[in-house]
Amino acid sequence: MGRDRRGLSQRNAGARPTPMGAARTPGPRPGGMAGGLPRPLSALLHPGIRPARQLKPGLAETVYDLAIIGAGVMGLFTADFARRRGARVLLLDEWRLGDPRAASFSLTRSIRNDYLDPAYARLAFEARKLWLDFQRETGESFLIECGCLNLAKASVTPDLSTTYAEQSYRVLQGLHLKTEAFDRDGLRARFPQFDVDLGRLDVEAGFLHVPPITAALEARLRVAGVTIAENTTVNRISRRQGRIAIDTATGERLAERLVLTAGLGTNSLLARIDGCDLRLPLRPDRPTESKYFIPPPAKRAMFTPSRLPVFAYLDVGIYGHPWLEGKTPGVKIGYYNPPDVRTQVSSITSVRSFVQECMPELIDARIVDVEGADQCSYDLVADDNFILGPIPGLPGGAVGTGWRGTGYKFAPLIGRTLMELALETRTVEDISRFAPARFEVSRAG
Repeated sequence: MGRDRRGLSQRNAGARPTPMGAARTPGPRPGGMAGGLPRPLSALLHPGIRPARQLKPGLAETVYDLAIIGAGVMGLFTADFARRRGARVLLLDEWRLGDPRAASFSLTRSIRNDYLDPAYARLAFEARKLWLDFQRETGESFLIECGCLNLAKASVTPDLSTTYAEQSYRVLQGLHLKTEAFDRDGLRARFPQFDVDLGRLDVEAGFLHVPPITAALEARLRVAGVTIAENTTVNRISRRQGRIAIDTATGERLAERLVLTAGLGTNSLLARIDGCDLRLPLRPDRPTESKYFIPPPAKRAMFTPSRLPVFAYLDVGIYGHPWLEGKTPGVKIGYYNPPDVRTQVSSITSVRSFVQECMPELIDARIVDVEGADQCSYDLVADDNFILGPIPGLPGGAVGTGWRGTGYKFAPLIGRTLMELALETRTVEDISRFAPARFEVSRAG
């Protein structure tokens, strides 16, 4: 699904926004790494990491530089960035890679910049650059750049100036990102699929085709010699002689550093860490309703990415993806309660009512339920912010979770950040707002 609306506050509230495409002077940042982007793929092992070594017989054979528990998209990208550093990496998961029960696996996910918080929009744009790099490196075409259109209609949300479409448009303009604005007539001319009064297009947006992403990441890791342990249950995590010992059902593994990217399973893992009392306020959620609309053959071309963008009416909890011919069953439309957007009471109370009110060209479409992995599930956080940072009570440990249905588009940026936290103990981006320790403080108070 990939849509909710809150993020970081700006690093410098009084500063003039920096154009997203403008060059930035490398240097220290709050909570960040001096010198900007990570080293290239050919970089040698970071000097601060001790090389993997053999142990005495009877103990785990290898000491890994980094162990990652949780092989969803966040864990896969963390492993990919770590192996680029030359680190010896162990990736564990209680399921198999690509398991449909995992929150990060579906057919498509939105990629966009249209957040209400400018800092969150900046992070999304930085993540998009990494997606484009990854696409070039793999030779796969999984990023469909069709734009993201936010909609509004006066009969549904009377005050158009306060709609999500208009507010996010102003944020994108302030960041000098590419946008287009449409009134009713302009929208009917450009996108005749819609019957609304206002449209605001985030141009450098679209959606990601998920299965080839998972396959490409897995292939890269296996070719690079990353150890992948699927269907592996973790029983206990402890510090021993300066290293992290991971006791599993198949034996003990040792690592210098540890990253947890286990989604809703994170608290279960935290409870297995000796001396760690951190628990995170996570809860599961998923859309109330998701449908595929399969247009009649004569209409299908107008619902493909060349003619239809990703679309959303967040004020009433609607999002949708174009039909990706041969890869998805039809036009996907979901209805949900965004975790930090105040939805309005309106005539739209379901996917069908949205189509009747705002997308009449789909009224004669055949409708089927979205099933399996493409239903989309996600983990919500009590304070509506990501959880990303060091694990209190576990030196050398870091955690990333609580992506709240909007995290997939950030995956390469999150993976790079978790790698930096684990191997370098500091990051390019300021992630102080995401610190897991904030929940320890609130519980102590």
